[in-house]
Amino acid sequence: MAFFLADPARYSACVRDGVSLWAVSVLPAVFPFLFLTAVFTDTPLFARIARLLAPPAGKFFRVSGAGGSAAVLAALSGYPVGARALADLKERGLLAQEERFRLACLVTTSGPMFLVGVVGSAMARSAAVGWLLLICHFLGVWTVSFLLRFTARKRVAAPLLAAADRGGGGGDALYRAVISILCVGGSIALFSAFGQMAADLLPENTPPFLAALCRGLTEMTSGCALLAPSRTPAALAACAFFVTFGGLCVLLQEGIFLRRAGVKLLPFAGVKFVQGLAAALYAYALFSLLL
Repeated sequence: MAFFLADPARYSACVRDGVSLWAVSVLPAVFPFLFLTAVFTDTPLFARIARLLAPPAGKFFRVSGAGGSAAVLAALSGYPVGARALADLKERGLLAQEERFRLACLVTTSGPMFLVGVVGSAMARSAAVGWLLLICHFLGVWTVSFLLRFTARKRVAAPLLAAADRGGGGGDALYRAVISILCVGGSIALFSAFGQMAADLLPENTPPFLAALCRGLTEMTSGCALLAPSRTPAALAACAFFVTFGGLCVLLQEGIFLRRAGVKLLPFAGVKFVQGLAAALYAYALFSLLL
């Protein structure tokens, strides 16, 4: 509040920039996936795919087939589709209680549209860099999620339903998608301003790399935009960390849905931080060899 009162024009412009980013880039890319995943998880086809994925999902990550299906949707779609699918599955009774935390860490991923299309092609001017970042991102998430399987007492066998009887059909899915995308837009608008506030607190002689780290920890897109164009191993490793950890903005977006699923946010954020470090190590090693 003090920042806004001290310079309302500056930080209101940051909020406006966040709204523009959401409306131009995020809304067209994410909203259709939020609607389609809401519809898809209500269909018998989702239950059939979940049964097919149950053996590998249980073996590698100790989650149910429904959870494995949500992880696939998240990998194709990106934030915050996985967290939203997790909340929906929990409310339908398709997830065992003891798998929800591990599943939350597995399904909260970015997707090819952001990493390849935005970070790679637009920011780093190389789709190949985007694809390599995507590989490092998934390796970081999957490595830590595989280790989390050892915290499970036994293989999960959650109930599978053919379809949920919501009574609202496509209209209900549309309503849930609209509310979800508005929550995403609100968090992006707020943290666009908060990220600038955090940067304004730094001394004037702060190295650009540290300033970019500060911005990326607050809002990942801003951090990637500052570092990806240099295409150094350290800069791309930092981008891999930003995207995998998500930053405070993405954590807030996911927290809206994860609270509905009964997932504790502080331990979840700790695991995402470790996944971000793992992705950064993969990226630094890979780009050190290739660049």
